[in-house]
Amino acid sequence: MALALIAPIIISCNQSGDNGTLEDPFPKGEKINSENFTGIVYVNMLAPNDTIHNISMGNVTFEPGARSNWHYHPGGQVLIITHGEGHYQEEGKDVQIISAGEVIKCPPNVKHWHGASPEESMTHTAISTNIDQGSVVWLGPVTAEEYSQIERE
Repeated sequence: MALALIAPIIISCNQSGDNGTLEDPFPKGEKINSENFTGIVYVNMLAPNDTIHNISMGNVTFEPGARSNWHYHPGGQVLIITHGEGHYQEEGKDVQIISAGEVIKCPPNVKHWHGASPEESMTHTAISTNIDQGSVVWLGPVTAEEYSQIERE
């Protein structure tokens, strides 16, 4: 599929060029108990499925070492990193370090995962786009080897 060849777009929104801290603009939300995540994760749904805007939005906080399972979004996903440092990986590509002030645009149907770094929590606003094309499709867990790949690079 041609869309799978599109690289994620990560845009730095930190216009000042410094690494100042950003306060999390939303409450942590509820701790979730789901087989789709490893570690401690909190979710605060900001906007549930919305057929008018065709999106859903949630604020997700990953404690150190926490991460999502592999998954994909039929309509794509946008992640706005608001706090901390984490990891993002698309299938077949290297793990990327992601930090507060960055935006990731993940194309539709691209298998990926994201979560906190081993040492630091990470919060992002997750926006599922084009939800009329389907809900997130959850796959298997990210292995310890896949997760630790960044430390060996």
